[in-house]
Amino acid sequence: MIVFLDFEASSLGKRSFPVELGWVREDGREESHLIRPAPDWTEWSAEAEAIHRLTRERLEEEGEPHGEVARRMLAELSGHALYASAPSWDGQWLSRLLRAAGQPRHALRLRDTEEARRDAALAAFTAAGVEPSRCDQLLAGILADIVQEQREATPAHRALEDAKSELRLWQEARRRAEEAARGIGRRHA
Repeated sequence: MIVFLDFEASSLGKRSFPVELGWVREDGREESHLIRPAPDWTEWSAEAEAIHRLTRERLEEEGEPHGEVARRMLAELSGHALYASAPSWDGQWLSRLLRAAGQPRHALRLRDTEEARRDAALAAFTAAGVEPSRCDQLLAGILADIVQEQREATPAHRALEDAKSELRLWQEARRRAEEAARGIGRRHA
């Protein structure tokens, strides 16, 4: 199953840490977790706090222990295709969370959501019997439009909402590819 996930973090610094995690599966099931910082997680940015609106005090009071979040994540997401819009940053925070919980840092791997969109569109073209020579041009247009829409949208800077936004863009890539394939079929009928 495809799963889109997102982290919010304490900063964009070298020693930043995850403060919130959200994921949504392609079937719509979702989870969100505030993460109580590990004792040695100290790097904090007022700028990051102003963006995601999560204070360290709130994380200390309401957050789930980092080890519990890591175990839940492994239990729910192992064996699934995991996608993030910024896999290098999200991967860094995933690794920090897993290591702090005593888990292997590569127990889960993230891929780029653009790859998921491309694969969904190509699968729609293949299912509709679109000739491979036509796919590249159609695919480029669909993906460029979606990337532009993503740039114009304002991210929520909350993990679950941003993950759900990625799911919607993936669904939109598939829908547009199906629509384009139907259009080709009508022209050839």
